[in-house]
Amino acid sequence: MAPDAFFVPLGLNQAGNETFSTTTRTVSLWAPTMQHGAPPSALIVRALERVSAREDVRVSRVVVELLGPVPIADIEVRSWVERPGKNIELVVAELWADLGNGVERAVARGTAWRLTTADTSHVAYAADEPLKPLSEATPHVWGGSWKSGYLDNMDIRALTEIGGDAEGRVWARPTTTLVLGESMSPLERLFTVADIANGIGAKLDLDRWTFLNTDLTVHIFREPEGEWIGVAAETSTGASGYAMSAGVLHDEHGPVGRIAQTVLVRARP
Repeated sequence: MAPDAFFVPLGLNQAGNETFSTTTRTVSLWAPTMQHGAPPSALIVRALERVSAREDVRVSRVVVELLGPVPIADIEVRSWVERPGKNIELVVAELWADLGNGVERAVARGTAWRLTTADTSHVAYAADEPLKPLSEATPHVWGGSWKSGYLDNMDIRALTEIGGDAEGRVWARPTTTLVLGESMSPLERLFTVADIANGIGAKLDLDRWTFLNTDLTVHIFREPEGEWIGVAAETSTGASGYAMSAGVLHDEHGPVGRIAQTVLVRARP
């Protein structure tokens, strides 16, 4: 039985960087040897929030580049402030793994703009409409080929048919934690879910096609509250083997940001 977390802390290495073992709860839909994009994205966000942490800043945009399959292996997290500033700063985090045969490299990289906070509550506005409430959603059970360690650790409540003609809309929450022994921050929780947008918005038959995202870009205008994350997403597929997934992320009070992903589309043999 895997520990009740996506990652288990192993302590600091000789370079002073945090290291983690990866549990099978992270396993991707596409291969049993690789992680779903959500857990490593959330681990990157954990580092982006913590590096040279400041109480007066919040993360406003995150870009995660998946530099190849993120293995089910020990992970080293490296992070730094790329561009310091009084009101605006850019921070970077990378996940490194030993790929065997003496090859060690970054397998995922994230950047974030962190902005200082100010009181703008009197002009707060959300451009996107809120999702229908959780009370109107129905429990979703993944069927057929939609099985993986990661999906088995997500509680999904559907508002629309996943894979149907309309935009996919769901409420979701992880049933495990990100790092063993830790409570998740609001953004860590958001990113344990956000990467499912590609699958929620997919229109292709999983038994005939693969649609693997290479990245995710999330713009956040309000820190999410509560344990449930709403995803409204749809994927547009072009004629040359790639697609774009785009959507809106929510909490139970309304929209919190938008997500976009690049998707590689291939017919199965």
